[in-house]
Amino acid sequence: MRKPELEFHEPIVGWQKTNGDAEHGIWEQILAADPLSGDSTLLQRYEPGADTLASGVIVHDYWEEVMLLSGELTDVTLGKTFTAGMYACRPPGMRHGPYVSGAGCSMLVVVRPSP
Repeated sequence: MRKPELEFHEPIVGWQKTNGDAEHGIWEQILAADPLSGDSTLLQRYEPGADTLASGVIVHDYWEEVMLLSGELTDVTLGKTFTAGMYACRPPGMRHGPYVSGAGCSMLVVVRPSP
């Protein structure tokens, strides 16, 4: 199964908090997903002051591509702040974060499972 073929449409799923209450102020909206493979495209939004400090460094077993659409996002471990227009391509196992966003930000995220 693959993500569905969709011409321009309203997202079926509204904005939802990520990881329950683990990460306050972080929301996502799934645009398209294949529940069998885990392949998905989503928007993610950090409210001003949101962070992932409680989760620590992030590592996952899938490819992740992220385009920062607006605002700013700081990787606390690297001590670097990223701004709108910047892009990340993370292979499985790449360590990143935790993150803080003083002003808030929005991102387009594409997730692909490892072959």
